[in-house]
Amino acid sequence: MACNAPPSPDDSSALSVWARKPRVSAQPKTRRWRRIFLGLATGGAVALGLLWFAAHRIPWVGSALADGLRSVVGVEAVAALEDFAYGLQDRAAMAWRGDEAPKAYWVVPPQLELPASTKVKDCELPTFRPTDVGPVHAHFEAPGDGIWVPVNDRVDPEAPPRMFKTLLHPDAQRSWAAVSLVAIDLRQVALHLVAGRHEPKAATPEGQKAERPGLIPPAHQRVLLAAFNGGFKAEHGHWGMMVDGVTLIPARKGACVVGQRNDGRIVVGPIADLEATLGDMRWWRQTPDCMVAGGELHVGLRSEKNTYWGATLKGETVIRRSAIGISADGQTLFSGIGDHTTARAIATAMKHAGASQVAQLDVNWSYPKFVVYRDRTDGQPEATKLCDGFEFSPDEYVRAVAIRDFFYLTRRDDDAVEQLVCGE
Repeated sequence: MACNAPPSPDDSSALSVWARKPRVSAQPKTRRWRRIFLGLATGGAVALGLLWFAAHRIPWVGSALADGLRSVVGVEAVAALEDFAYGLQDRAAMAWRGDEAPKAYWVVPPQLELPASTKVKDCELPTFRPTDVGPVHAHFEAPGDGIWVPVNDRVDPEAPPRMFKTLLHPDAQRSWAAVSLVAIDLRQVALHLVAGRHEPKAATPEGQKAERPGLIPPAHQRVLLAAFNGGFKAEHGHWGMMVDGVTLIPARKGACVVGQRNDGRIVVGPIADLEATLGDMRWWRQTPDCMVAGGELHVGLRSEKNTYWGATLKGETVIRRSAIGISADGQTLFSGIGDHTTARAIATAMKHAGASQVAQLDVNWSYPKFVVYRDRTDGQPEATKLCDGFEFSPDEYVRAVAIRDFFYLTRRDDDAVEQLVCGE
């Protein structure tokens, strides 16, 4: 008789013995595999949750994960995955936070009394104070929305402020979508651009040979006021950049340009308007199409259903975004960081604040940031937060090497202010 085979019908004794043998049920095995599957699913969900948390709190985690996935499945596949994940996050927020009122990020102090003008050598300089703009949407605001608050100045705390900040809530469907903005007096403050140690990755022979310390030069740290992030990685659009006389990536069509002319003035505008003057600039950086040009929103932003202004992520993706803009008279620079914003939302906030030309900078959780500097006990600058929620270190841009490009702001000396404001 073969092993485990039933006895023949005419073998009655053997049949009775076989009939009494316990039979193995399939149920325990099924339950065991079900427990294993549920355990793996639960563990995988917890692991994904922890990874998502780490990617949003530890700057290098998200970048390393995304770069690793891109090398395996490609840029578009990772972008689709990010869009899906941020879409889930937004739908969850809409379900759980839909009834929340807009919240303030800081307390607005009593209005500061300022003189009408200040004497700078032989030049009379009108005092810088942006006009309060109020909320973007009536009856949808946090206390202080659209009211400009002075930003501390480490170089000369007693002087009239050179920078002001305000908060706006530009998305009437999402009370938690907020844009922190800083207005900077370009008559008294100079804007500089620094290439990151690795990004944007150089595409020219001279760019590949260039030294890239990824830090604010020591000579400028004495008059350093603030710093904020730059644009996209090279693979996310191959937007051009020239700095320190070296072209890292050639200029391309269909772009917005942030640049500094040889006379020190800052410009922001479409490449079609500025291409002929790129050779006369000290530095320039390209971004996707200007969000605002000539005071008007780009046609692609007049609806939320657009697929641009993220290079890889879509314009309607609700994510942290950053932008840079300039007033129509070229005297006020605007820097904005938007939490849980679409492209249209941050562009609307920048325009509402007073920017006539606007370019989007980097997106995602870890990279958009604006830091203000103060003195340590040894007199060296250290970064402090503009408001809660930004990921940064006290050594940001001054001792901690930046992987990606960034902008920083320094105080102009009196000679430079007089020259820029009053001329010869």
